[in-house]
Amino acid sequence: MSGAKDENNRKVKTYVFRVVVEPDKDKWAVHCPALFKYAATSWGDTREEALKNIQEIVEMTVHELNEDNEPIPEEPAEEVMVLPGSWMAITI
Repeated sequence: MSGAKDENNRKVKTYVFRVVVEPDKDKWAVHCPALFKYAATSWGDTREEALKNIQEIVEMTVHELNEDNEPIPEEPAEEVMVLPGSWMAITI
């Protein structure tokens, strides 16, 4: 799988970002430390909603960085994992 390529013949990478979810009064606050400088923060009425919201923000941020040919953060290792090929992460 390490040789997987996209439609433009580029090597495919999967980025896994750590997110922090915390109760905040009657809501849930969430942020992605590795993408904090890009305002990767959100909230939700439930923990699940907060996770869904931050997933959308992280995906949008990474796609925008990629489209703008900006580097996608690959460190620090405790905040980001980069895997060769196509993977899917599921949080339960």
